[in-house]
Amino acid sequence: MTKLQTVLGLMSGTSLDGIDVAAIETDGEGVIRSLGQFYAPYDDAARQLLQASLAAAQNAALADWGDADSWPEAVRRAGMLVNAAHIDAISKFRAAHDLDFTLVGFHGQTVLHRPDAGISVQIGDPQRLASQIDCSVVGQFRLADIANGGQGAPLAPLFHAARAQDQSGALGVLNLGGVANITLLAGSGKICAFDTGPGNALIDDWVRAKIGRTYDADGALARKGHVDTEALQRLLSHPFFERPPPKSLDRLAFDPAPVMALSPEDGAATLTAFTAAAVARGVQIAGHTPERLIVCGGGRHNLALMDALRAHVGVDVQNCDALGWAGDALEAEAFAWLAVRHCRGLPTSVPETTGVSRPTVGGRKYDP
Repeated sequence: MTKLQTVLGLMSGTSLDGIDVAAIETDGEGVIRSLGQFYAPYDDAARQLLQASLAAAQNAALADWGDADSWPEAVRRAGMLVNAAHIDAISKFRAAHDLDFTLVGFHGQTVLHRPDAGISVQIGDPQRLASQIDCSVVGQFRLADIANGGQGAPLAPLFHAARAQDQSGALGVLNLGGVANITLLAGSGKICAFDTGPGNALIDDWVRAKIGRTYDADGALARKGHVDTEALQRLLSHPFFERPPPKSLDRLAFDPAPVMALSPEDGAATLTAFTAAAVARGVQIAGHTPERLIVCGGGRHNLALMDALRAHVGVDVQNCDALGWAGDALEAEAFAWLAVRHCRGLPTSVPETTGVSRPTVGGRKYDP
């Protein structure tokens, strides 16, 4: 029997809201026991720096990413912030939970994702993190996948499949982070996974710009508005939606120009419908319609978005909390699980999840 490990997972997602910390006991396969979670929000200054790093990354030449010393200044400054924030989050998690962990899975903060160019950049220094917390860290999960011809994303689907092993029927596990990704499980071990399009990012950016809040709490703003069907169709005309999976995209892949003339309420309603319609389009293109959609990530708290998913996808939509899953920390748990798989030499991605040429062991291990 494979020995179980207590592992910490860290996730700073494309919503730019903060850091999720989660501890699990796992064998990197079917045993997954949640032990504790912690959330460390970014303050306004941190979010502004991360936003600036995204903009700088988009404007940088692709050739600049080969050497970290040539990265834009805003990206390098954001990298130092990400490291310091993760160290602080781990310290606070340790203070709140009496747990001894032997390994850490560290995703880092994505500032650029261009799989077409073979580039995906996650800032944060795994070696420095390992030395600071005196624990081995597995990081840089995407590089091997991309080197083997994959998209480098999404990386949570194998974990989703393991988490849902006790569920019956054809399922979809939908993660609504800044970008949305789905794992379609048709039974008999069949899996199909891909990014569906925007998750919370466009809605969050809209709400921040229009009413000065960080997100649309409970979907309240969207509920006051009406969907502009013409703007929605323009958003859905992006060529990404016609591509078959596997596929992935950058947080800033979509231009919000079609909604810019709308009221705050109508813009929120239209962008909410866009996220849901993109999921429905992805399921249609994949040809694997699930009987049930299990939703995790921050977007599951947006009641307007959950209703929009029910309307557009046309299947039973379920909050993953109802299954006892750690909905706010599921991605952090995934990277803890993936860290164990790396150490055991087990695949972290397969052709059906990222388009990689063969099952691939992702990540690099950094010792203190």
